[in-house]
Amino acid sequence: MAPLLPLEVAAAPQLDDDGHAQRTGNLWTCVAHIITAVIGCGVLALSWSVAQLGWVAGPIAMVCFAFVTYISAFLLSHCYRSPDSEKRQRNYSYMDAVRVHLGKKYTWLCGLLQYLNLYGIGIAYTITTATCMSAIKKANCYHSEGRNASCDSNGEHLFMLLFGAAQLLLSFIPNFHKMAWLSVVAAIMSFVYSTIGLGLGLAKTIGNGSVKGNIAGVAMVTPMQKVWRVAQAIGDIAFAYPYTIVLLEIQDTLRSPPPESETMQKGNVIGVLATTFFYLCVGCFGYSAFGNAAPGNLLTGFGFYEPYWLIDFANACIVLHLLGGYQMFSQQIFTFADRCFASSFPNSAFVNKSYAVRIVPGGPRYKLNLQRLCFRTVYVASTTGLALVFPYFNEVLGVLGALVFWPLAIYLPVEMYCVQRRILPWTPRWAVLQAFSAVCFAVGTFAFVGSVEGVIRKRLG
Repeated sequence: MAPLLPLEVAAAPQLDDDGHAQRTGNLWTCVAHIITAVIGCGVLALSWSVAQLGWVAGPIAMVCFAFVTYISAFLLSHCYRSPDSEKRQRNYSYMDAVRVHLGKKYTWLCGLLQYLNLYGIGIAYTITTATCMSAIKKANCYHSEGRNASCDSNGEHLFMLLFGAAQLLLSFIPNFHKMAWLSVVAAIMSFVYSTIGLGLGLAKTIGNGSVKGNIAGVAMVTPMQKVWRVAQAIGDIAFAYPYTIVLLEIQDTLRSPPPESETMQKGNVIGVLATTFFYLCVGCFGYSAFGNAAPGNLLTGFGFYEPYWLIDFANACIVLHLLGGYQMFSQQIFTFADRCFASSFPNSAFVNKSYAVRIVPGGPRYKLNLQRLCFRTVYVASTTGLALVFPYFNEVLGVLGALVFWPLAIYLPVEMYCVQRRILPWTPRWAVLQAFSAVCFAVGTFAFVGSVEGVIRKRLG
């Protein structure tokens, strides 16, 4: 999943009747937002996931998740408008829709899971960035010293600390997450490194002269170990697909007429088909190139040695993408925390007072708030610390993907759709939707347990 997009219109927008920026989006801007929101660092783990599942189950799993993602998006797109037939007010975000359709209790659950997911993504991005920086160092070493050289890098912890320091500085730049160029850079970087991974996998497959891999995937010592690996692979695929959290924000950019839901549904079809095709190419070409030795991260596992400059460039694109992506996610938590502290302690100078500080002699003054300084420092330090303790790329992605897959991508959209369409319990449509939800719950739970087992097993050695 790529960073959430700042979907506001950048320059002094005209306002419509409800006081929001005038909506000018169409089908193709909708598709562009969907593809940009979906494609992120999760694509790099797909070759490894296919390797764990094999040539049959791997592609089938990706197609199944694509189908589930489309159904989830179809259900949620109908919840953009209030179920009240008279008001038909807009729901500008996922949490707005949950509050209107399901009430306060579900809104708290939704918020908890969303913010927990955003926090977890900060940890995952710290791990991924350090891995990519180490890969650049190793690629240069292999190029200069030869492929048999001892180039194992022990500097990942240092790179994590450097990334954390950079994020701490970026977190104090006012409105950093709203800079329009940040979304553009994130989109370009994600497409560049994903395409490089696809191209390298295709080139290596052609160079091998054969397609590697087998039907059953990677063989494990015991059947139980195979079960856990399959669960982790499913969790990684779950991390790569859903864009539920930003779907209604995308829909809120669309002009009407035609109805927003009609445009959104067409966009969902095109967007999911495009990303699925791309994911299948990356995952399958990566597996065909390396077989059961497919690395956990396609661009850092060192199946590729040359051209070293291209590998360096791809990993540098990932680092640039994640530098901004971390803030795109984390600033949402910072904003929420600022509001909570301000409402809970309205008379506290520590929370509400800002001090003018000149960082550079002769430079402009910066408004420093002590509560923001403390909270953001603790936040960045905690994500960096957890990344240092659990530096496991595939397992952490699996935990994050499985954790939010069922509640945010399946359960809440199903329940909201039932309220929106006034579907009564125990009717045929209700039974089909509940069966769909139950199956996805079983898959999500299986992936979550397996991914947690992977993290614990690696941590305990």
